[in-house]
Amino acid sequence: MDESVYSNRIEKFLLKTLYHALRHYSRYIFPNDDKSYIKLLYWCRPHEKLNLDSPKTFTEKVQCLKFYNRQPICTKMVDKYEAREIVREKIGEEYLIPLLGVWDNFDEIDFDKLPNQFVLKTNHDSGGVIICQDKSTFNIKKAKQKLERRLNRNFFWKGREYPYKNVKPRIIAEKLMTDPAHPDLQDYKFFCFNGVPKILFYVSSRHCQRKANFDYYDLKTRERLPITNPGHPHSQIKRIDVPNLDKMIEIAGILSKGFPFIRIDLYNIEGKIYFGEFTFYDGGGFEPYRPIIWNKRLGDWIKMPKISPNIR
Repeated sequence: MDESVYSNRIEKFLLKTLYHALRHYSRYIFPNDDKSYIKLLYWCRPHEKLNLDSPKTFTEKVQCLKFYNRQPICTKMVDKYEAREIVREKIGEEYLIPLLGVWDNFDEIDFDKLPNQFVLKTNHDSGGVIICQDKSTFNIKKAKQKLERRLNRNFFWKGREYPYKNVKPRIIAEKLMTDPAHPDLQDYKFFCFNGVPKILFYVSSRHCQRKANFDYYDLKTRERLPITNPGHPHSQIKRIDVPNLDKMIEIAGILSKGFPFIRIDLYNIEGKIYFGEFTFYDGGGFEPYRPIIWNKRLGDWIKMPKISPNIR
């Protein structure tokens, strides 16, 4: 192996290790200095110097928005339980996945009252999801261990995404949504800039292969853009053409009004649209979009607020 290639692999491994270690212990290493922490994390991934004073790229501006989005409504929007009220008021109850229950702790859950299939998730973080396909074989002990660990974590500390800081941790149960045409539910994530959906981030084959497919489509032409995300290959779909896409774009526009950038996640199951979640900071602002020119183009669409950020 060429020495430079070997050194590059070692460097990537060390940066990845440092990145995850910082996220795990950030509350103790940088308890009162969000700015320094974000800069160091950004240096690890996407391994670039972060410009918070005069941001140009998409990822730089997403980082800066962490210091602007401190309105109480933002906290409500990232709360997967409280967000339901916002969606209900703006577009209607019919776009919500049916709710089966909400609890402050795991021991409050009465599994006898839940259907044979359901989804348990924490309301205050990312990844705290457990799917029950068959209640007779459901491992309650394992679910309890995972969800209780999640309830004791404050998602804010990992990426300093302020809206998550004051979310009250809870467990919610929702109906397990299935689509006969797609064993693996398709995610339609709309990048919205000042209330205008411009990019569709389409995630497919999430559980059918080692790495999910990531595709980005221009919502005007419906053609796939040459944006790549390392580790996530493109699918075979070069042009997006799905039922209700125009309606999903309309909904994303309604839900995204009032924010410089927000990602609106939707599902389209058997021709019916359901709300997924609000995301203010796609990938935490650390995704290494390539080619680099697209990081800049997406950044041009974010019009930063003309107010002084609360950076510390």
